[in-house]
Amino acid sequence: MAHDHSHTADAHAHHAHDHGHAHDHHRGGDDRNENRIAIAALLTGSFMGVELVGGILAGSLALIADAGHMLSDFGSLALAWIGFRMARRPADSKRTFGFRRFPVLAAFVNGLTLFLIVIWIAWEASQRLMTPHAIQPETMLWVAAAGLAVNIASFAVLHGADRDNLNVRGALLHVAGDLFGSIAAIAAALIIMATGWVQADPILSILVALIILRSAWSVTSESAHILLEGAPTHVDLDAVTHDLEDHVEGVVDIHHAHLWSLDGRRSMMTLHAKIAEDISGPNVVARIKQRLSEKHGINHATIEIEEKDCAGGADCG
Repeated sequence: MAHDHSHTADAHAHHAHDHGHAHDHHRGGDDRNENRIAIAALLTGSFMGVELVGGILAGSLALIADAGHMLSDFGSLALAWIGFRMARRPADSKRTFGFRRFPVLAAFVNGLTLFLIVIWIAWEASQRLMTPHAIQPETMLWVAAAGLAVNIASFAVLHGADRDNLNVRGALLHVAGDLFGSIAAIAAALIIMATGWVQADPILSILVALIILRSAWSVTSESAHILLEGAPTHVDLDAVTHDLEDHVEGVVDIHHAHLWSLDGRRSMMTLHAKIAEDISGPNVVARIKQRLSEKHGINHATIEIEEKDCAGGADCG
């Protein structure tokens, strides 16, 4: 069994070099995302308390539900901002990738909090449907209209950020849900003013809960997939390995391949490449890396070259 450690070391060196370039490439975008998320967090947090007090004074569950969503939005945006700050911290011997995955963890926590808010709104709405509460629709209308204006402003700020970033997409989903929540509260207030039918408030609060539920599922499932080292949804591992075998000169077989995403944007891969005995290992490594980058958008790869049997033994496959 022939195994050239220098080839693997070469791959690691290329890997570290690529990582540095990728970090520089994304840094400017992350700074812009961070600033926009900070502005949206300030807008959302400043109005959250107003909407909660307004909902309590008006007796409106739809307003309180929307305030709960705004609380989650504020937490989401604050965690996303912290995530961007943490992601800039350098790697060390204990955290060899640094904190690049912290924003994904923040997104996962945000999604879980949304599920809890949905449960509370559904429970409270069921109680109010059985026992209607008095509501002040005029107060409800003005507070909801102001909330809609704040949500539109927040959405406009975030819409200019990088939507390839998981936390930005999560924040946009939160704010979009809030926007529709404010519209639902306005609709409930108008219905109550026109007909006196107070059940419109808990019914439309359930609509808000369903909007929140959709956001919760989207953010939680995607962040969990990344945390579980799932393959990026836009890359097919089998297609990548077959492509390397078919198009990289000197490659006999690709095996023991693993593909994952560090933070939802950076695809990473490790693989064993069996090569023909008369082929230069370093040259094959360079060709594999070039093919992965140009054809599949994978700029982080660690490649182990083998000339005979798989060095991983039973782990190969």
